[in-house]
Amino acid sequence: MEKKLYTIIVHSENFAGLLNQVTAVFTRRQINIESLNVSASSIKGVHKYTITAWTDPDTIEKVTKQITKKIDVLQAHYFTDDEIYQHEIALYKITTPILESRPEVSKIIRKHTARIVEVNEVFSIVEKNGMSEEITSLYEELRAQECVLQFVRSGRVAITTSCFERVNEYLADREAKYLQRKQ
Repeated sequence: MEKKLYTIIVHSENFAGLLNQVTAVFTRRQINIESLNVSASSIKGVHKYTITAWTDPDTIEKVTKQITKKIDVLQAHYFTDDEIYQHEIALYKITTPILESRPEVSKIIRKHTARIVEVNEVFSIVEKNGMSEEITSLYEELRAQECVLQFVRSGRVAITTSCFERVNEYLADREAKYLQRKQ
């Protein structure tokens, strides 16, 4: 089967050790995680993991089911790029002398709609928000100018393009069942 990039979005309660349990699912199947971003979600007490990995449809389904079975995981779903809106941020530390002496470096930065956020006599910092390919493209062009001192990028952050948040429905259903049991 042909591999493609999938994004898994996991909603969980915030308990120590859960990240290790989630990444172990990938390790056991020898799947390399391309990016990983963990943060608080819009729901109080719920954290959101955004994980990307190259794999096939059958494997991603199995991995997602395994993650969902973890005790503190509320839900896990996988998505293809056309089912989500995704973004990354990158920082490029470049040499200020080259930036100042070569106008083409500034043109490259503007062409990629990046912005210079720090300048001193030794280095400048460029920030780029966007899709993974755009971030890589800017890096390659700056590297060709031999001005990159450091480069770092975030993991993918993503939201679904559907009109509803599955975890909200899950939590509402769970609350309704809890209230029924109490009666």
